[in-house]
Amino acid sequence: MNLLLLAPGDIETHRLARVTDPRRLRHLREVHRAAPGDSLTLGVMGGGIGQGELLTLNDREATFALGGLDQSPPPALPVHLVLALPRPRMLARSLEHVTALGVKSITLLHTRRVEKSYWQSPELASEKIHQHLILGLEQARDTLLPTVSIEKGFRPFVEDRLPSLLEGRRGLLAHPGMANACPRGIDAPTLLMVGPEGGFIPWEVEKLLEAGCEGIHLGPRILRVETAVTALLARLF
Repeated sequence: MNLLLLAPGDIETHRLARVTDPRRLRHLREVHRAAPGDSLTLGVMGGGIGQGELLTLNDREATFALGGLDQSPPPALPVHLVLALPRPRMLARSLEHVTALGVKSITLLHTRRVEKSYWQSPELASEKIHQHLILGLEQARDTLLPTVSIEKGFRPFVEDRLPSLLEGRRGLLAHPGMANACPRGIDAPTLLMVGPEGGFIPWEVEKLLEAGCEGIHLGPRILRVETAVTALLARLF
């Protein structure tokens, strides 16, 4: 936790914050080994970042004297990530990684090679997704929560949703065997499509290309989804 992220309910006055949930308290005690008088980096969900002095810390709560939380969070990446739903453990890591890298719009998509059982995973519960996003924000010292949407039908997504997502964005389809290498250092608004383990099936690739996406690749190596997404974002932006 490189940032103690405060929810609006944690702030009692403009000068005092109180944290009571066990996860953050345990992290303060066991990882930071914090003690009253320490200065820690704090951020307000959706707001600014600054320093706060730890006033008290026990098993039930921590209180902080707030300084000026007037620093801006790091800039977001200009990308909407469309990710074929990975297996549950990989989903958890992927959400944390892309959030830490600055992705603010995420769509989880069903494709032919996505196991239907993945959609029953507890990791898709809204509170679990929220938890992984928070961990990504804390890692990167960010305060702006990404939005996550779910699309369980590939054809309806391509026909009804994708055209509007591509308006004003460059659509990139990351898939092995595409003709062009992944571009580097772009700054234009982008829609990035990443398939599941095993990739998109040929029909899906055809439909995405017909919709206006450009096919790109990362070279001859086949990477795990979480590795590929991180490599793509680092190279693109």
